[in-house]
Amino acid sequence: MKVIIDGQEIEVEAGTTILQAARMIGGEVVPPAMCYYSKLKGTGGKCRCCLVDVTKGSEADPRPMPKLMASCVTGCQDGMEIASKSSDRVKEARNAVTEFLLINHPLDCPVCDQAGECDLQNLSFEHGKLQQRFIEDKRTFEPENIGDKIQLHMNRCIVCQRCVEVADQLTDGRVHGVLNRGDHSQISTCVSAAIDNEFSGNMIDVCPVGALTDKTFRFKSRVWFDKPMNAHRDCDKCCGKTTLWMFGNEIQRVTARKDEFHEVEEFICNTCRFDKKDVADWVIEGPRKFEKDSVINQNKYYGKIDAVVINTEKGILEGRAIDRKKISMAEIDYNEKIDGNPINSNKNE
Repeated sequence: MKVIIDGQEIEVEAGTTILQAARMIGGEVVPPAMCYYSKLKGTGGKCRCCLVDVTKGSEADPRPMPKLMASCVTGCQDGMEIASKSSDRVKEARNAVTEFLLINHPLDCPVCDQAGECDLQNLSFEHGKLQQRFIEDKRTFEPENIGDKIQLHMNRCIVCQRCVEVADQLTDGRVHGVLNRGDHSQISTCVSAAIDNEFSGNMIDVCPVGALTDKTFRFKSRVWFDKPMNAHRDCDKCCGKTTLWMFGNEIQRVTARKDEFHEVEEFICNTCRFDKKDVADWVIEGPRKFEKDSVINQNKYYGKIDAVVINTEKGILEGRAIDRKKISMAEIDYNEKIDGNPINSNKNE
């Protein structure tokens, strides 16, 4: 069946959601998503960041849907027409959702390890506002060690519940989750430092903000100072395919590989993530590429750069040889004469 998103037509299979169809098209039509994760079942429908305007329901029922729909949980219909970035209603709704998410989120990007690869940073850059209408105090929590290598900063959490789904679907027994209800909801464990399963580190990778951080990497470096390299090793627990974040010959941290939508391609074990920090442990494949506007790509050149050649007269680019000589005072011969006059003479005298 065929659907149209922002004027671009694509053919999809039955059961495809609007968000999945938009990702097939790519580019600016793709709605932002803070809770949906294609690798995890049951995610989506919580953050409301991916709202779209369905201007035509289907060929069978062309009436538009009166409310904005969450694209991550709304299935496509044959002949459906959707407005994503082209809709003013959608832009206003995403601005409102972003403002809502930032109500309690602290402005601590300068000290947050997630800075530079934070989905909420990207969302607020496009849909955020300079002014804040919320005058009440932000809710605050003390940092909590919920595992040997993981620290929870609940102040930054947006309760997307991705980390809960990771524990549900990758581990034998989940020991953390959402406690309380409403504006008192929080991610926590009943017993501190209770998370010790072999795949717990994946909670760090799926977190869209800086709520879950790697204690072995905290405050070591900014991500744009490190060079991400694809690497692999033989591991009997996971796929062994990772991204090494290197500063010189030192491995600062190890993460799972992510796709263009910042989703993990294959989950990795804690042994690969936390224990293998020696270059000799890995087979390095080469530098990992990110989207062109990523801060991680700044000042990194992965390919050979050819010199720019401009075919024009030499004097235009380099100037006269005598003028270039004057710039270097040590090379000037003050006894040299030009047109019968000393080079340092003043003709107006």
